[in-house]
Amino acid sequence: METTTLDKDIKVCYITAASFPDGILAAHQKLHSLIPFSTNRKYFGVSRPENGPIVYRAAAEELEPGEAEKLNLDTLILKKGNYISLTVHDYMRDIPAIDRTFKQLLSQPNLDPQGYCVEWYLSDKDVKCMIRLNN
Repeated sequence: METTTLDKDIKVCYITAASFPDGILAAHQKLHSLIPFSTNRKYFGVSRPENGPIVYRAAAEELEPGEAEKLNLDTLILKKGNYISLTVHDYMRDIPAIDRTFKQLLSQPNLDPQGYCVEWYLSDKDVKCMIRLNN
């Protein structure tokens, strides 16, 4: 396990998946049709149970104020602080590894009860799975 620190809040705009886990790919595809890939931007998957079922959001960092509103997208804040994390390498070869990694992270103590399971897509091969700690 590693600790990843976000030094500042990250405002993201997102597309909510129609279902979890089946709607994840479509949500990312729709997001990328609105916000083309850029190495200057961070991309995420953000999920947590909400009133029972898990709600998944494909998200991209907002780079300019008002960008989400122009695209008619909702926003949320990934709070600054310390996150417990593990990186899944070459995740496309074993997508279920992301789920297994979050199960491992969720078993750790001192997690933020209002936090999200965050997938930070570092590249097209590596994703950092992280959950905010109760700082």
